[in-house]
Amino acid sequence: MGFERIELTRILDLYGRMVSAGMWRDYAIELGQDAAIFAAFRRAAERPEFRIEKRPALRNRQGMWALVNEAGVVLKRGHELGPVLAPVERRLMKLVD
Repeated sequence: MGFERIELTRILDLYGRMVSAGMWRDYAIELGQDAAIFAAFRRAAERPEFRIEKRPALRNRQGMWALVNEAGVVLKRGHELGPVLAPVERRLMKLVD
């Protein structure tokens, strides 16, 4: 179980823009049996600020993509990656403006 190249490219593009904005400094990728997780950190010693989770078992229900915050609350869930990343991208746009 893992990310496809186009999915990882989209996630790493967002990560690079957040690093440029000074918001994120580190990331981790966890590839498990039932999920692939990309975690973005403000500092390496903290819990991740956001986790982007891909769980194919949920594909036919809520959607296989989820954006989870630092407290473990699911902020957005869906069938497509783009809309799930939208809250982070909106936050980035506010920083740039």
